[in-house]
Amino acid sequence: MTLVGGSGFRLTIMSDSEGPPRRLRQRPLVSGESGADGLSTVSYLQAGSSHTAIKCSMKSYRLSELTQAQVNSLKARPRIDFSSIFNLVNPIVDDVRCRGDAAVKDYTAKFDKVELEKIVENVRELPDPELDAVVREAFDVAYDNIYAFHAAQKSAETCVENMKGVKCKRVSRGIPSVGLYVPGGTAVLPSTALMLAVPAQIAGCKTVVLATPPTQDGSICKEVLYCAKRAGVTHILKAGGAQAISAMAWGTASCPKVEKIFGPGNQYVTAAKMILQNSEAMVSIDMPAGPSEVLVIADEQANPVHIASDLLSQAEHGPDSQVVLVIAGEGVDIKGIEEEISKQCNSLPRREYASKALDHSFTVFARDMVEAISFSNLYAPEHLIINVNDAEKWESFIENAGSVFLGQWTPESVGDYASGTNHVLPTYGYARMYGGVSLDSFLKYITVQSLTEEGLMNLGPYVATMAEVEGLEAHKRAVTLRLQDIQAKQFSHRT
Repeated sequence: MTLVGGSGFRLTIMSDSEGPPRRLRQRPLVSGESGADGLSTVSYLQAGSSHTAIKCSMKSYRLSELTQAQVNSLKARPRIDFSSIFNLVNPIVDDVRCRGDAAVKDYTAKFDKVELEKIVENVRELPDPELDAVVREAFDVAYDNIYAFHAAQKSAETCVENMKGVKCKRVSRGIPSVGLYVPGGTAVLPSTALMLAVPAQIAGCKTVVLATPPTQDGSICKEVLYCAKRAGVTHILKAGGAQAISAMAWGTASCPKVEKIFGPGNQYVTAAKMILQNSEAMVSIDMPAGPSEVLVIADEQANPVHIASDLLSQAEHGPDSQVVLVIAGEGVDIKGIEEEISKQCNSLPRREYASKALDHSFTVFARDMVEAISFSNLYAPEHLIINVNDAEKWESFIENAGSVFLGQWTPESVGDYASGTNHVLPTYGYARMYGGVSLDSFLKYITVQSLTEEGLMNLGPYVATMAEVEGLEAHKRAVTLRLQDIQAKQFSHRT
C-alpha cells in the first residue's frame, strides 16, 4: 500500500508476518470474558445505569505488523447476502409491476401495519404542517445552506470554437421525473428530504416523487412534509421498502413513473434499486449503497469525548453500520477514548444498534499521518473525519472518501444536517469510483454543435476521410454532398 504526497514522499506498508490480522491485546474485560481467539476485546460496563449495560467493543490492529494481504482484508465491509435478499425482493418488484397501487397497499399493510385508502398525495393539496418554531428554524437554516451550496454548482454554459466556423457546447437539462426515497423505519430522516429535494428543485425537475413510510395513523411525518413543501416536491408516496422503489420505477395508477431514483435505504431498498436499474422499467439510480460508515483519524490533540461521539454517531444508524478509528502516531489517549465509547454508548437510546455495529468495527494503529491517510484511501470511507493538528494540510492527499470533515470542530453531524454539503454518499467502498449526490446528479447534459459553410469546408474533408477508413459510405456522403453544394454555390457566385 503506497501513498505519494504532493511533496513527493512515498510510504509502502509491508510486513513479514503471515496469517489473518491479529488483534492487539487489550486489558481484560470487566466481566473477565475473552474473545474466541484467546485475546481479550475491550469491554466496559457502565455503573449506576438505569438500564442493563451492554458490551461496547472494537477489535484493534497495528498496521506495521500486518502483511499487505491482511491490510487489504480490513477494507472489507460486513457482508450483505444479496442473493437471498434478491429472492425476497424480486416477487415484490414483479407484483407491484402487475398490480400497481393494490400491491403497494397490501405490502404497506403487511410490513408497516398501516391500512391506506390513498397511497399518493399531491403536495400542493396538503395543508402546511405546524412545527415548533425552533424546529422550523433549524430546517430553514439547513435548507438555505443546502440550496446555496448546490446552486453554486451550476456551471456556466461555454461555447468553444474548435476550428474556424466549428462551434461546440454542452447544455444541461433537469431530469424530468425523479424519485426520492426518505427512510422511515427505525429513524425518520427529514434531513434526507432536503438533501434530495433541494438539488432537484435547483435542477428544474418537473415531477418530484418523495417516497416515505406512513406513520401509524396513515399520515406523513410532519417534518418530512415541511421539507418536501419547502423544496418543491410534487407528490408524496406513502410507502417504504422495495414496494415504494418499485412503484416509482414502474409507475402506478396514482404514482408517476420516474426516470431516476435517489436516496439511502435498508438492504431491501438497495436490492430493489439494483434489480430495477437492470430491468425493463428503464430507470437509473444515484449510486450503489450499503450501511452507513465513518473513519476517524485522530492524533494526540484529539479530545476522546469528541472521538467517541463521532464514532457512535454512525454506529447508532444500525447494527450493520461500521466505524473505524485510525490512531496516527503516539500519545493518543486510547484508554480515554475506549471509556468514552462505553460511557456514551450505554447512554444512547439506540445503544443496542450502536453496540452491534461496534462488534464488527475496529481500531487501527498507524505510525504517522502518512500511514493513516494511506489506509483511509484504501478503505474509501463514506465519511472521513480528520481530527488532527493542521488537518487542512492533509486534504490534498485524500483520494477516496464520500465527504471529509477537517479539524476538531467539524463533526460529521454538520454534514448530515446543515452545513450545506449532501449527506447521500457512496458507502461500502464505492467512494473509490463514485461521488455523493450533487446538482449534477439531477441533470443530464446535451452536446450541441453548429457549423458554418466555412466550418464544414475546414472540417469536412477530415470527417470524410475517417468515414472512408471505417467503410461507412453514407457518413462520408453526408459530408461530401454538402461540400459539393457549397462549392457549386461559390462557383455560381464567381460567374
